[in-house]
Amino acid sequence: MANPDHLDILRQGVAAWNKWQDGQDVTLRPDLSGADLRRVSLSGANLRHTNLFRADLREADLCEASFTGTVVVKIGAGGARVKARYGGADLREADLREAELIEADLSGADLGQANLSGANLARARASHANFSRADLSGANLSTAVFLESNFENADLTGCFVYGISAWGLNLKGASQSNLVISNVPLDPVIQVDNMEMAQFIYLLLHNEKIRDVIDTITSKVVLILGRFTPERKAVLDAIRKELRERDYLPVLFDFEKPASRDLTETISTLAHMARFVIADITDAKSIPQELERIVPDLPSVPVQPLVLASQSEYGMFEHFRRYHWVLEPVLYEDEGELLAELEAKVIAPAEAKAKEQRGK
Repeated sequence: MANPDHLDILRQGVAAWNKWQDGQDVTLRPDLSGADLRRVSLSGANLRHTNLFRADLREADLCEASFTGTVVVKIGAGGARVKARYGGADLREADLREAELIEADLSGADLGQANLSGANLARARASHANFSRADLSGANLSTAVFLESNFENADLTGCFVYGISAWGLNLKGASQSNLVISNVPLDPVIQVDNMEMAQFIYLLLHNEKIRDVIDTITSKVVLILGRFTPERKAVLDAIRKELRERDYLPVLFDFEKPASRDLTETISTLAHMARFVIADITDAKSIPQELERIVPDLPSVPVQPLVLASQSEYGMFEHFRRYHWVLEPVLYEDEGELLAELEAKVIAPAEAKAKEQRGK
């Protein structure tokens, strides 16, 4: 709970609070934890090193406030939506893990080295903001606006970026793996490894005119198909990691969840932009019908099947052997063996077949 003396000073206004803060020992941490600060004007307040754990800041005005080193966790009681204004605020090194920042105004704010892991920034406005070296891993950035913001050396791993508006970003050195571009949980999970590529791929899935030119593009995209059960997903993730290291752009598609759009349309669009397809047909479930949509119509896109050696390919796979751009399945004993032979038995044959088919 908040220190009542500290809360009384804050109630006297920002000027009184800042004067008190300036006269305090730097080791003092003002305690406003759990305080009800709804709709309070804290514009320009010095909140450095202040404990705001579970403080309710809904609709508070925090423009130009300084939060350096502040603990601000789970803003808003009961996960309520936050519409607080942080424009120009100093939030450097602030602890905002799992904070509810829905529709927050972070325009021009400095969040350098802030911890925003797991935070919810859906529909937030954060143009010209600084997120350099910030941890945004697993954060929900869906439909947020980031215009000319700085994400240099930031960790964006696993962020949800559906509908994001991101133009003129500085992404130098940023970790961008496993960005989810789908409208989860309505659509299947589609992951990519680049913020700008995320927007591009999303456009490809929703714009027929762009789809028409995909066949003319020679890209580094590799579509990875397989099941997302824990054991099978581990293999797919390992393949994706190896492809990244070889300068490909792997796209991993999850068939396990229900979709609001036609799955075959989506997978066909992704296949059209791929250099080749890697399909782990072990424990095949939805993959047979997806290959049926891809293979006959895309002779320029080789398909390299994989299957665990302890199993056999599913019965109807024999149907695809008539298409010479479907390579012989690669049998593997375990993940280690597959990765050791990935270049020689998977990538190289697929590349050779891609050049052959496109040459025709």
